[in-house]
Amino acid sequence: MTDRVPAADRLPEEREEIALTAGSVGRPAAATSASGSVAVPERPALEPAGETLTYESGVELEARSQWAYARMRFFRHRLAVASLVVLILVALVGIFAKRVAPYAFDELDLNNITAKPTLDGKHLFGTDLLGRDYLSRVIYGLRTSLWVALVVATLSTAIGTTIGAIAGYYGGAVDNMLMRLTDLFLVLPFLAVLLVLSAFLGHGKPVRVAFIVALLLWTFLARIVRGVFLSLREKEFVEAAKAAGASDLRIIVRHILPNCMGPIVVTMTLFIATAILLEAALSFLGFGIDPPTPALGKLIAEGESQGLESWWLVTFPGLVIVIICLAVNFVGDGLRDALDPTQRRTRA
Repeated sequence: MTDRVPAADRLPEEREEIALTAGSVGRPAAATSASGSVAVPERPALEPAGETLTYESGVELEARSQWAYARMRFFRHRLAVASLVVLILVALVGIFAKRVAPYAFDELDLNNITAKPTLDGKHLFGTDLLGRDYLSRVIYGLRTSLWVALVVATLSTAIGTTIGAIAGYYGGAVDNMLMRLTDLFLVLPFLAVLLVLSAFLGHGKPVRVAFIVALLLWTFLARIVRGVFLSLREKEFVEAAKAAGASDLRIIVRHILPNCMGPIVVTMTLFIATAILLEAALSFLGFGIDPPTPALGKLIAEGESQGLESWWLVTFPGLVIVIICLAVNFVGDGLRDALDPTQRRTRA
């Protein structure tokens, strides 16, 4: 056991070693003066709690945008996510129809005319009256219907958003004129006008059919966008943008329109389902896409004359239409819940 030596009798090297040892164990080292008295060092100032939590524990807070919260809410909607996966698979099948389809859509097999669907044979969905493989025709018809639906949704969304934004932002005489035009399109008998336009403007091509449908489908979105613009144009951030010298176009596109994206995106998804049904109705009535281009509605029209004897000619294209429309509506339901800033509970 070592003898205790007073601090004044120790060498300077020994006092320095003792100070370093005391500091290594986390206690403040006592510094000695020349006269041998011990001087207690000053305690360091305490760091703020936030800085200690951030730098010592490694936890950093990251700000999330409204779109990040919307994405989280959407992926918690299990039915919407499953429907989105189904839509992606259906779209991929339609896009790569030439590689997925076992036959060409117009390839004939005269040895298998109106053959029933079978798992053992070469024709999984059977064949039609000319011996054409019905699975291949449904796949090619799926591509045609999806192409029409996307064109209709894009054109209708562009027209409806533009008219609704102008009417809601400017108001007054501009609003009255554009809304009376919208009301005029709304009161027209929808299907009858579609048939008349198809007869006068021509039909048969997918793009032409999509243009005819889009001419009448934009009215619903225009009224929705107009209502949202009427409420947002009185907000403080719009007044601040006007005071800063921003032009009307910049205020509409940069400040108000991003706050309307929720209703616009949801309505656009619903346009896809509506366009598929309308294209099928027009093709079924003979005013849609003409042969030999296959379309789901045209396939149903061709198989309708066979009745129950050839049930697969109507069942399979009709089942594909039902699956696509249900999936689109479920995705739209999930987007509506995700993009609503007041939504707190997520439905499965």
